[in-house]
Amino acid sequence: MSIDFELVHNDFTFESKKAVLLFHGLTGSPFEMKKYGDFLFKCGYDVFCYSFPGHGERISEIETVTWQDWCEFAQEKYDNLRSNYNQFFVSGLCLGAAMAIYLAEHNEDITGIVALSTTLFLDGFCIPWTISLLPFALNTIIRFYYTFPEDDCFGIKNERTRKSLAKITAKANISMDNYPLNCVDGLLKLSKNVRKNLKNVTCPVLCIHSKYDNLSSPKSAGVVLDGISSEIKKYVELNDSYHMVLYDNEKEFVMDTVNEFLSKLVPAENEKEVVCI
Repeated sequence: MSIDFELVHNDFTFESKKAVLLFHGLTGSPFEMKKYGDFLFKCGYDVFCYSFPGHGERISEIETVTWQDWCEFAQEKYDNLRSNYNQFFVSGLCLGAAMAIYLAEHNEDITGIVALSTTLFLDGFCIPWTISLLPFALNTIIRFYYTFPEDDCFGIKNERTRKSLAKITAKANISMDNYPLNCVDGLLKLSKNVRKNLKNVTCPVLCIHSKYDNLSSPKSAGVVLDGISSEIKKYVELNDSYHMVLYDNEKEFVMDTVNEFLSKLVPAENEKEVVCI
């Protein structure tokens, strides 16, 4: 069974149709974006989220894909959906945030971007020192056997939520508990490419990042906001969460902040009141 999801208002009553394309994180799946997607759907957006190549139900193939495969996949999904909507937003977590920004660098008709826990650098407080050996390991047979283990906190500060989510993901086999070397290399190469082209981003951008992100420090968000050409850009820093901001202690605040940001970008005359739960 596919874990991709599409939430579409078939009885849509808005004069101006709007949608959000979501991208999940490294070695994750659309499962981690489902509550976020449900929230956006209740707020009046059509929502789409698909597994990156090598992820989700195809997780056994993660060693065979490249960062270019991820980019081509994201662009294809965007191309298939964009013409159906007046306002079209892109949002992502971790790898997904970097991909959202990548799309904005190559598509001028994106209405706005929401980047959550943007990962352009692996410099969070739980990243092992062995990450510095990555360039050497990639040129040896080690690249096919070594993986960076997931840290004990699983990107979540809230212990109860952490334990619950760990059980669900392990049982359902919808994410990995480690980061294959090839996959980490792909993320870093994508990030490098994104950093080179930040000036091409002109659409509004919201970056939400935890001060205590275990995977990537707020430096990534800072580089994005300093480098883009957007007139509208906003940074929100969290103080009681780790990397998985959609599931941690400030998750309600994160979603409310996103909805407020997106709502300001939709023409008022086309908006109808929606009660978000």
